[in-house]
Amino acid sequence: MAVCIAKFVVAFSLLFMSTLLVSAKSHAFARSVHPLELGLKKEKLSHLHFYFHDIVSGHNPTAVRVAEAQMTNTSATGFGAVVVIDDPLTEGPEMSSKEVGRAQGIYAMASQKDACLLMVQNYAFTEGKYNGSTLSVLGRNAVFSGVRELPIVGGSGLFRFARGYAQAKTLTFDLKTGDAVVEYNVYVFHY
Repeated sequence: MAVCIAKFVVAFSLLFMSTLLVSAKSHAFARSVHPLELGLKKEKLSHLHFYFHDIVSGHNPTAVRVAEAQMTNTSATGFGAVVVIDDPLTEGPEMSSKEVGRAQGIYAMASQKDACLLMVQNYAFTEGKYNGSTLSVLGRNAVFSGVRELPIVGGSGLFRFARGYAQAKTLTFDLKTGDAVVEYNVYVFHY
């Protein structure tokens, strides 16, 4: 009996050790990483303030409809319209104000009952400390509400691991042209 137990212990030990050796040589799908390994320091909260210019009219629009449903033009809300944007972000509400970045992405009319957009966009910053960094937004924008809140779901550059929210408030909307200026206050946690 003692010989059988000894053989079992030896066999189990060999099997266990071979499993360890194989797993030590294999490539791991996931592992824990300490934030310092990525150069991440203390998390901070930043406030950004800028103006979004959505220009659908004229010879050089920054928002262009690229798709629509069969019912879009008869829908009271424009349901089904998909628009690609490359909208300027400026320091002040005037178009002549200093450009600090671009809002690049897509918005779609996503409600049959209300004027609500699904917004999928990146704020790509081109000036100052955040030049080359981006914030990613994904959320619902009820355009006729006074102040709307959109989630910040990520970012790049100085905004790696970003999370937060953007408050949007329409300053001007031209019913004739469809052009709009929207004030944004963005609050974002990042490293």
